[in-house]
Amino acid sequence: MENPFWKTKSLEELTPAEWESLCDGCGLCCLNKLEDWDSGEVAFTSVACRLLDGESCRCSDYENRQKTVPDCIQLTPQAVHEITWLPPTCGYRLVRDGEDLYWWHPLISGDPDTVHQAGISAKGRTVSETEVDVDDFEDYLVDWPLTVGERR
Repeated sequence: MENPFWKTKSLEELTPAEWESLCDGCGLCCLNKLEDWDSGEVAFTSVACRLLDGESCRCSDYENRQKTVPDCIQLTPQAVHEITWLPPTCGYRLVRDGEDLYWWHPLISGDPDTVHQAGISAKGRTVSETEVDVDDFEDYLVDWPLTVGERR
């Protein structure tokens, strides 16, 4: 049996369809983050981008997201190599680091809901940025986006 594409290709070699399929739909990258300007340390908040659907963990306007949210970070192979805050369960990060995908990843399970069933996603854990003043984001600091994959 042939190895799946994520085991044989680098991020740069993926087709657009393969690239998109690496997203597990967890929604964790769509959480607002705070960066300490002195240390560079990044902390996650439970405050989600205005475009994140808190139940499906999908962008409500994916095609136009950069126009609606100019500071939305578009993941590219180059960005994935540079971004330090990608969650440990992120398919892009795992492929970048030469690791396999988790059992609940839709490419493995065949079901986009397993990421939610496994408790990996942001589903039901967020508040929209439209409901929180930016000065209050510190009140919403969370560590679960960085610990979700610890029970492999």
